[in-house]
Parts: sequence; structure tokens; C-alpha cells
Amino acid sequence: MFFTKRRASAAMIAGAAAAALLLTSCSGGGTGGDNGSDSAEGPNFIYITSDPIGQNEFLKSGKVGIESVADEFEGTSKTYESKDDATRRSNLESAVAAAPEVVVMLGFQFGDVAKELAEQNPQQKFLLIDTFVDGAPDNLYQATFREQEPSYLLGVEAGLLTQSNKVGSVVSVDNELLSKYSEGFAEGAKSVNDKVDAVKSQVIGGENPFADPARGKEQAIAFAGTGVDQVFAVGAASNGGIIEAASEKGFSTYGVDANQCPIAPGAVVDGTIKAVDKVVETVVGEIMDGKSSADATASFGLKEGGMNIVSLADGAADSQCTVMENPEVLEQVTQTRDDIVSGKITVTDPLA
Repeated sequence: MFFTKRRASAAMIAGAAAAALLLTSCSGGGTGGDNGSDSAEGPNFIYITSDPIGQNEFLKSGKVGIESVADEFEGTSKTYESKDDATRRSNLESAVAAAPEVVVMLGFQFGDVAKELAEQNPQQKFLLIDTFVDGAPDNLYQATFREQEPSYLLGVEAGLLTQSNKVGSVVSVDNELLSKYSEGFAEGAKSVNDKVDAVKSQVIGGENPFADPARGKEQAIAFAGTGVDQVFAVGAASNGGIIEAASEKGFSTYGVDANQCPIAPGAVVDGTIKAVDKVVETVVGEIMDGKSSADATASFGLKEGGMNIVSLADGAADSQCTVMENPEVLEQVTQTRDDIVSGKITVTDPLA
């Protein structure tokens, strides 16, 4: 929740921005809902996704965040949905032309174009979430997640629950960002079970790796065929297929971004929660308060509330996650969470 005083500063910033920016009549290239109208008074905020929102909980959370910000500052918001590099660029260009208080971009795919457009438009404030670019100009705020931390907690569960002593991840693509999930998961499993074999990740790949449940299911079945009985599903909207495979083939899986346990009760142990909405609310709030990009919050993990796991979040008792049936495992996971937050345990960041 933002402090009321921010609304006053928002009005002043909005006035200054209106004077500094030349408004054009260029419309957004993507689809998505508006929160308010273009003619409404108050600050405007634009959120641009890397892909169509669809069933992607990660992208949905960002939309919730931008709408919350607009409500708090008594302004308006728009969401532009992208589908490829061309629409990401056109949506970003349209957003700049609309001259909002802040343009929020979600996804590692925006890295290069975000830096380019920020350099070309120094009067515009930008927020790039989920990736980091070197040499960013002062008007480009950046916020990343410590995905390895909640993944480590899931790994602790997997290490304690595995019967085959084989654990691993099915990931959308083989890149550094998703390695934070898979390596954190492996590290957590090994921390409680020295017999664990953390098998190399299975990659979904294909033309639409973040939203291809059928291919995700195929790859998960192949992966489980190697003897892995605890599978971390890091497939975004492809996770439905991975979870379906777990239900059919009898292995255990773990979700990402939101509670995915109800998709197949009995097959999903737990999952990470990536609170993009909290990041949007926090950093956009700091921007509206006048904080510089150097001083704004740039990293979100368990301590900041930007990351969590379903079993330790509100409503866990009704989550349908199978870990809730293992109180001794939950007790160890809770202690591990506390040790990470306090700094007693430092989870390895593969990007460091």
C-alpha cells in the first residue's frame, strides 16, 4: 500500500511530465485493457508484456501491478501485449509517444530495445523487470528477481521427498535466467540429501517454448523416463502440459509464478510465486516519489517479498499442494527460508 502523500507528488510529477513531453496521437500496437480513459486526469502508466498474457501467470501479475499503481495514484493505465520482437519494439515506441509517467516492460526480451529507447528519450521514465542491461541510462530503472532463492526451497522439498534420488528441471529454453531456477533447485536438493543426482535440465524448445503445453508434456514424459521423480516445471504457460504428464505418469512436479497445485491435485508438490505486482508497485512508487534509478530497489527475493513459495504464502492450507501433507518437510523449509532471509544461507546466483 502506498502512502497518501505520494498522490500529491504524483500530481506535481504528472504536470512536469506534461510540460516536458510532446504528446502524439500514436496508438499502442498491442492489445489489452485500459484502466480509465486517455482524457482522465491524473498520471498515466503503460505496461508492455513480452508475450500475449493468455494463461501466463507471470504476465498476469504485471497487469495486476500496473492497475494497482493507477488506482493508488488516481490515474490510468494501459496494457500492451506483444508477441515477438517487432511488436515489442512497436509497442514500446507507441508507449513513448503516449508520454506516460512510467513505461513498464516485463521480460528479458526487452533488454536491448529498452536501453536503446531509453537513451533516445531521456525525459521518459522506464522500468525494465526481469532482466538487467549494462550501461543503462539514468531514466531506465531495472528490477530483477532472485529466483534461485525460492527454487532452493523447492529443492529442499525435492531432496527430502525423492525416492529415486534423481531430481531435475524442465525449462522453456536453455538460458542464464532460467538457470537461476534449475540450479537453485539442484542446490537445495543437494543441501539436504547428499545422494541426490541433479540431472541436466530438459529443454522444451520449439517455436513457442513458453506457451506450448503439448511439447512441454512430451519433454516431461521423456525426462521422467530417465528416472527423475521430482521435476521442477519452469515452462511458463507450457507448465500445464508438464503437470498433466506428472499426473498421468506418477512423478511429482513443482510449479512457477503462482499456485499451480490445483491443476492436478496430488501431482504438484509446491511452487514458486513471483510477485511482479509487488515489484511494479514498489519501484513505480519509488519513481513517483522522486527516487533515482541508482537508489530505487533493484533486486527482489524472499526478504523483499518479491519471491515466495506457495506453501509459505497466505492460503497455503487450501493450496492443494502435496507438501502440506508433510509437516516435517514444511518445518525444515520454513527454517531454511528464515536462514536465507537472515543471511545465514546464501543461495548461489549463477549470474553473479
